[in-house]
Amino acid sequence: MRNVIFAINITLDGCVDHTKQFADEETHEYFTQLLRNVDLLVFGRKTYQLMVPFWPEVAKNQSMTRASNEFARTFVSINKIVFSRSLDSAEDKNTRIVRTNLRDEILKLKQEQGKPILLGGVDIPSQLIELGLVDEFRFVVNPTVAGEGRRLLEGVSLRERLQLKLVESKSFKSGCVALRYLKQ
Repeated sequence: MRNVIFAINITLDGCVDHTKQFADEETHEYFTQLLRNVDLLVFGRKTYQLMVPFWPEVAKNQSMTRASNEFARTFVSINKIVFSRSLDSAEDKNTRIVRTNLRDEILKLKQEQGKPILLGGVDIPSQLIELGLVDEFRFVVNPTVAGEGRRLLEGVSLRERLQLKLVESKSFKSGCVALRYLKQ
């Protein structure tokens, strides 16, 4: 069975708004390595439209830093699913739009052969966390306090407390800390 991994950047006060954070070379290298270990990315429409066409354009033009360019190339090479009722078409050739039930589709994908599935964004991962379908959590904690912005799991009501086990941590020169947890 394939694992479902949720990965996100987060501030010390729980803000997940990408405009309130920074990503440096080490952060991009960390996420590039994570991308290399999965073969499917899952997003909602909002996150998908933040990622595409931005990263495919970077991959094409190689217009950023070495680490960002490598992240872009890796991102473009991976198949993607976007859950959306309003998106008419996908800009990325490796993307499939899914309009069916989120729970049923993820359960079906978990049964398929392949590497782990990586979730991005907030809405879709929050729903899957609430459904108990996320197996692994990766948080890259920024050493900042945003004081505002969207928080992780806002509006989510867990049936029971989610107990996680820390299995890996890594400190970056920037002060960011990458934490990897498995669901117990």
